[in-house]
Formats: sequence, structure tokens, C-alpha cells
Amino acid sequence: MDRIKGAIERAKAEQGGPSATMGWAPRPLADDLEQIEYRQTRVVRLDPEQLERHRIVSFDPTDSRCAVFDLLRTQVARSMREHGWRSLAVVSPTERCGKTFVAINLAASLAQQASQTVLLADFDLRRPKIAEYLGLKCQHSLVELAERRAELSSALVNPGIPRLVILPNSAPVSRAAEFLTSTKARSLVSDLKAHYESRVVLFDLPPLLPNDDAISFLSQVDCVLLVVTQGLSTESDVKESLRLLKPFHLLGTVLNKSDSTTKKYGKYY
Repeated sequence: MDRIKGAIERAKAEQGGPSATMGWAPRPLADDLEQIEYRQTRVVRLDPEQLERHRIVSFDPTDSRCAVFDLLRTQVARSMREHGWRSLAVVSPTERCGKTFVAINLAASLAQQASQTVLLADFDLRRPKIAEYLGLKCQHSLVELAERRAELSSALVNPGIPRLVILPNSAPVSRAAEFLTSTKARSLVSDLKAHYESRVVLFDLPPLLPNDDAISFLSQVDCVLLVVTQGLSTESDVKESLRLLKPFHLLGTVLNKSDSTTKKYGKYY
């Protein structure tokens, strides 16, 4: 594990990545949040047991386990504001690293801040998981949206947090890399990013190493968050992932399931 941490630190030094020191920002009070009324976006009530099964804790601001994601949120939001960035991709070297788990919890935590709205989109077209984790039923696939066979508003879901909107997808796509770089998909991504000036858009992307889906897409976002997991991600996996991410803005790395921290779920570098 020390070798993995060393590889992360060396790459971060080369790329000018963010500091490991994280500040604390308290959650905004309810009075700080403007009232948002969703008239076209579907509003759903999520099942707490479903969320707990998948360790989605940031939807409940009273849950002490939110603290680690609030700390991550603070660092991510600060770095994005400093650079004027509004879109973030969440990736991992391989499957089962917890990138979807991190993406959902981070999106929910970011949406607690009064200064922005947040959209979380499932662009892992080979193994979409956001709908499964949250217990959502998808109205339309990304392909239908990109081909204008369905309205974007009919696919979006508000899961009960006023400033958070989810774009789920449950239909795997063949030739995913080709779709992600198509003119139609790029137009859909532009629509997602441009709808609100205050919106931060998070994309849950496929793992980096099994295929070229994520790398082919990353030029469409401002920055990247890499999720690696203790006991699964090898030193060579991490080094190769960092090599692939060199042309892009690597915001930081999350070490999931770390036993070197008192936090239950992960550590941010």
C-alpha cells in the first residue's frame, strides 16, 4: 500500500495536484437554500434501506459518516472554483474500486452547498450502476436522449435533495467509446453542462484500464477524480492510470477502503 501512496504522491507532484490537507466547511442551514420547485423533473423518494445497502450516506446530513465526503467536497469544490471548472469525471483503474459509490456520495454532499446545483450523470455505458444503487427506474436511455428520441427533462430525477438532479441509465451501450465521442453524445454533454451557470456536473465513467471509453470522453470535462481501492488496485494499475491521465487535469485521488485512516470509507490525497 505504501508503494501505491508513493506513486500517487509522485504523480501529484509532477502534475501539480491538490494538497492532501483538507479544510472543513459546515453544511449550509436550510434557510440558506433557495427554494427549488421541480415541475418537469421527476421527484422520487429513495428507500433508506436501499441506500444503506450500497453505503450511500450523504443523503442524510445527520449521519456522522457524511463527514469524510464533506471533507472531500470541500477540497473538490475549492479546486474547481479556483480554476473556474464546472464538470468533473469520476474514474477508477478497474472495476469494483467504488467509483460509483464515491460519485453519488460526493454529488449529494456538493448539493448541500447553497452556491450551486449539481447534476450526476451515469456515463458508464458498459456497467451503469447509479440507478441500481439508488433504486431508480430509468425512463429513457442515454442513446434515446442523444438521438433526440426523448426529452432530457423526462429522464432527469430529483432524489429529494433540493439542488441535486440525477441522470440515470440502465441500458448498456455497444461500442461505447464510439458513442461517447459521437456528435450526438457531445451535444448531449454540452446541454448538461450549459443548462445552468451555477451547475456542477459529475460524470460517472467506466474504469480506465479495461477499455478506452473513459479516455475517449475526458476531453469533454474540466477535471478528473481517480478512485483506487486498498486490496484491489495494484501499484501497476495506479501507475498506468496516472500515465493515462497525464493529458488531463487530475483533481486528486481517493483511496477507498483505507485501513490507515479512522474514516470508514476512504481517504483523499
